[in-house]
Amino acid sequence: MKETAIPDEVRLALMRKLAQNPNVSQRELAAELGVSLGKVNYCLKALVKVGWVKAGNFARSSNKAGYAYLLTPKGITEKAELTTRFIERKQQQYDSLKKEIEELKAEAKQ
Repeated sequence: MKETAIPDEVRLALMRKLAQNPNVSQRELAAELGVSLGKVNYCLKALVKVGWVKAGNFARSSNKAGYAYLLTPKGITEKAELTTRFIERKQQQYDSLKKEIEELKAEAKQ
């Protein structure tokens, strides 16, 4: 069941980046993911709302607008499920492409 309107691939990419670096800025996330700052902000708010990410201010940061984005236990579980679905989808695409390439090679030989 999808609890957010965020596409799986965007959600997975965002959650992977947060797991690697919880202190990453929204601007950095936007640049790394190739999406707008507004989309990153929307996605983060949605992930916080469903309880997959917890946002908190840095305790001793000079940049008081800075946040740390931590995956919650529920978020870690969701990330694992997203990863599994992503791998399955990519495996199906790979198998389909492999079959198509084999067919094209066979046609080219004729």
